[in-house]
Amino acid sequence: MTELPPRSRGVIALLEQNCTVCMLCARECPDWCIHISSHTEVEQPPGSARPRSRNVLDRFAIDYGQCLYCGICIEVCPFDALHWAPEFGYPGTGTPDGDGAVAELVHERDRLGEWVADVPPPPPLDPAAEPAPEGRRGR
Repeated sequence: MTELPPRSRGVIALLEQNCTVCMLCARECPDWCIHISSHTEVEQPPGSARPRSRNVLDRFAIDYGQCLYCGICIEVCPFDALHWAPEFGYPGTGTPDGDGAVAELVHERDRLGEWVADVPPPPPLDPAAEPAPEGRRGR
């Protein structure tokens, strides 16, 4: 694999277990290229008197034919479910379907999840930086 500059952008990878279906990424996307659907399940946690509802992800897809690669979805995700992956060899030829989308450019959650393995680790923290507020003692 070719060595890429540190801030280069490839594709958006989905770490599915971190996704809470909050929809922030889809709402903030300027191109509306993120498609999410979910359903609610009610479960009874052990030792709890009340049942709890939780959202279950059914579909998470990105249409790379519309994506600007701006990274807003990655920045707004409060649960670190989306990451940049240095993948550039994904399909992108074909003819638009009835909705105008090229089928090979719409990647579903299984494909987005495969790219998580290629996500580089975050850069090391700057030793000269001030400690985070939650890490300060004596407050």
